[in-house]
Amino acid sequence: MAEQSKNENQNGHLPPKQDPNTLDLDPNRYERAHIPTGIPPKQDPQVRVHNFREVFLGYDDQQAVVEATRCIHCPSPEPCILGCPVHNDIPRAMMFIEQGDVEAAANVFRLTSNLPEVCGRICPQEVLCEGACTVAGYDKPVMIGKLEAYCTDYQRNRSGFPGRAVEPATGKRVAVVGAGPASIAVAEELRVMGHEVVIYDAWPEPGGLLVYGIPGFKLSKDIIAKKFDQLESLGIGFVGDTLVGQDVTVDDLLEEFDAVFLGVGATIGNRAKLPGEDLKGIYQATEFLVRGNLRPEILPKDMRSLPEIGKHIAVIGGGDTSMDCVRTSRRLQAQHGFADGTITDYYRRTEHEMPGRAEERMHGRQEGVRFEFLVSPVRFIGDENGHVRKIEMERMRLGAPDASGRPRPEPIEGANYQVDADVVVLALGYKPDPMIAKATPNIKMTRWGTFQVENEDNPDTTEAGVYAAGDDVRGADLVVTAIAAGRKAAYAINAWLLGHSAKTGPESPLETSTPEVAAPH
Repeated sequence: MAEQSKNENQNGHLPPKQDPNTLDLDPNRYERAHIPTGIPPKQDPQVRVHNFREVFLGYDDQQAVVEATRCIHCPSPEPCILGCPVHNDIPRAMMFIEQGDVEAAANVFRLTSNLPEVCGRICPQEVLCEGACTVAGYDKPVMIGKLEAYCTDYQRNRSGFPGRAVEPATGKRVAVVGAGPASIAVAEELRVMGHEVVIYDAWPEPGGLLVYGIPGFKLSKDIIAKKFDQLESLGIGFVGDTLVGQDVTVDDLLEEFDAVFLGVGATIGNRAKLPGEDLKGIYQATEFLVRGNLRPEILPKDMRSLPEIGKHIAVIGGGDTSMDCVRTSRRLQAQHGFADGTITDYYRRTEHEMPGRAEERMHGRQEGVRFEFLVSPVRFIGDENGHVRKIEMERMRLGAPDASGRPRPEPIEGANYQVDADVVVLALGYKPDPMIAKATPNIKMTRWGTFQVENEDNPDTTEAGVYAAGDDVRGADLVVTAIAAGRKAAYAINAWLLGHSAKTGPESPLETSTPEVAAPH
């Protein structure tokens, strides 16, 4: 394997690219689609429940080449590029991996994404790039996400995050509120444009959702720490333990900075609104996850202890956060003497309607998690000490579709029953925190509690010089959609600061044409 790709860096100096319609592929082009797929090795379930290390161990070099060779290099417009919210030039990256130039492949992903190693692990590729992959019509899709993680890990582990050239200083300063995916994208892009950038966040350490929401068995904390080392090397500042809207207001920031970006995400967990919800032993998902996954020294002082661990743990919800909770619960049980305990995820529809990733449910089952479908809690039942001990459930059936397009769950009369629960975790979705809007009267909110912006390409709020993007505009969504929105916001803020018309960046393969590159063979 090439230790370093020649004449390439993240700013776009890649070998030129041929029109995919004229690629001189071998005559057996479509036989590539019948190469058996290879899934990277994983920790054994009986081993991994005793640690918080990443489940996937990653491809070795030979496995990666074979998997990349499965790409048939569809004519333009390539479905996988269209299926990716940041429009990664996936076929080009596959080509470089196949040719053994792994650094070049990593740089292809970095042209359009600020966090490809994260997207390769966290994105639901099965409904995005891989869901659009033509090879899926023959067998399984190319494992794009696992290859994205492979090539960016290869690069980072050998030479670190690649440097980026910073343009001459503009004299403009931007405050970025929040330290999650959208904010990382905004901060990095604005900094390389020559603006001074400072990130403010309520948590003690930077990373937002990527550190304080996603467990280490899905995403190593070390990746995010190194990413912020890179941002610091670019000259980006960070101020932690600062709650904007309480400790400092947006108007305060506008007195010091030329523009403010709001990337605070959707952080408030939805309540069940059921009797007994305030009993001891019942947690919101975020509190349970951060106390269960993170070192005490990087948590607020009131969270520096493990959550309760019991023999019977119940998680309510059907998304990826609920899977994070059940899998965290299994590890905590294994570490604290409850190896024979039960962990059950309760969901009011069937598995077919669950919004979370099938891969995560598979991992949960491998680790001993139980699932109960078509059930919903009615009330939480406590003991004489005010601690939860049972949940009354009602059985459900599916009716006509609701506004989401999914069948509406309806209770079955007379089918209630009780289950044991020493600990309950509520993973019922998230909504944005209204604190900033309440402290900033000029910023208007939508009826869904998100920031009102002009549009996705120019996401300025109703307060001059204040922009917002990501989950606090879209509602709770994906890491990759937050990155895509953050990049667009950076272009809009840059244009506003310099008095130019907003434009998107030139990096997307959908927006550029480049000449010839060597064909795979």
